[in-house]
Amino acid sequence: MDIFIRQERPEEYNTTEEMIKEAFSHEEYSDKKEHLLVNNIRKSDAFIPELSLVAINQNHDVAGHILLSKITIVEHDKVADSLALAPVSVAPAFQNKGIGSQLIRAALQKAEEIGYHSVIVLGHKDYYPRFGFKQAALWNIKPPFEVPDEVFMALELMEHSLRNVQGVVRYSKAFSK
Repeated sequence: MDIFIRQERPEEYNTTEEMIKEAFSHEEYSDKKEHLLVNNIRKSDAFIPELSLVAINQNHDVAGHILLSKITIVEHDKVADSLALAPVSVAPAFQNKGIGSQLIRAALQKAEEIGYHSVIVLGHKDYYPRFGFKQAALWNIKPPFEVPDEVFMALELMEHSLRNVQGVVRYSKAFSK
């Protein structure tokens, strides 16, 4: 499928949010509020415009979206910056065509290019490892809530960037609105 991935534009925010809402409308493990999360992140200091990417199809429609936002990993007084991958969305008509994978790869590459060192994701244990994600527990990185280890994962964008990082992930307030 021919798609073009680029930074999301402010004038596309409403269209993107509608697509996200539609993308999660039939997902079993969804609170159906992912579009609100994206909106809240955009209004927060965790938002990085360069890491809000859209997949544009041949008709110039938004077929998919991914957002990486700022988080920290905290242990006592030691704080490490990282990114959260949440959410990645593909319009129902374009699902299962590799667009989500293309968005993830593009976002990870862009994050590395602009100087970020790691990414955290809460996601499917059989999907995210194909991009290099491993259980965050391997680095003694913990979620701020109870979830199985196999669905809470981390990725080093630079080799050994998590070597001296451990602690609890702190999401921006946008995640709890």
